[in-house]
Amino acid sequence: MIVDLAARVGLFPVLAAQAVYAKSRALALPEPPGERSGQVGDGPPLRILILGDSSAAGVGVEMQDQALLGHVTRGLSPVASVSFELIAKTGARTGDVLEWLPDVPDGPYDVVVTALGVNDVTKAVPLRRWLHQQETLITRLRQDFGARRIVVSGLPPVSQFPLLPQPLRWTVGRRAEMFDRALVGLVSSHDDCVYLKADMELDHSNMSPDGFHPGPEVYARWAEKVVAAVMADPPLLDPVEGRA
Repeated sequence: MIVDLAARVGLFPVLAAQAVYAKSRALALPEPPGERSGQVGDGPPLRILILGDSSAAGVGVEMQDQALLGHVTRGLSPVASVSFELIAKTGARTGDVLEWLPDVPDGPYDVVVTALGVNDVTKAVPLRRWLHQQETLITRLRQDFGARRIVVSGLPPVSQFPLLPQPLRWTVGRRAEMFDRALVGLVSSHDDCVYLKADMELDHSNMSPDGFHPGPEVYARWAEKVVAAVMADPPLLDPVEGRA
């Protein structure tokens, strides 16, 4: 960690220039159109809330059907009547989401999926503050929204993002790894939370054209993990047992 800090300090002029360059050449991809609230499927009721940043919003694909929300609802609709809400915005940090909570539709929610952290890393939010905000978010989701299961998405391997030049890619990637390790520890202390590791190798072939956001294949794989986490918890599909 000390070596990483020394490297960041020594490379600061280069990193600052590269950050400006990367931002200037990044494609400004829109959040894809599509329903963000609705109901699909047939079976026991299952209420899902997805909260987060541009990845939760589906940036990188053309329609919500290709994004996390579309894949998750499609994967669960054969076994449940899925009522869904998507609350996500490009650039969102964890602190921003905490400010949104009063406007989130009332629970209770059976499953809440969060996708946060990359903007906290790139916008230099201190790790300790971020962990406190994540802890607060988990508590609020449980207490204010009746979340039965909170699925916390891990940070992606930023060190593999094609948009970022070296050494900026290495530096930001190392910080993202540090945040992700801390997130694992936080989630492990909560029995009602599950951590999803972002372990898919990323390159130009499966990232979006901007080299920073997921492409369809990455969203599909991420959604498979969310669906698997829900299916591994049978009481979620038994509202009588789960709410007893």
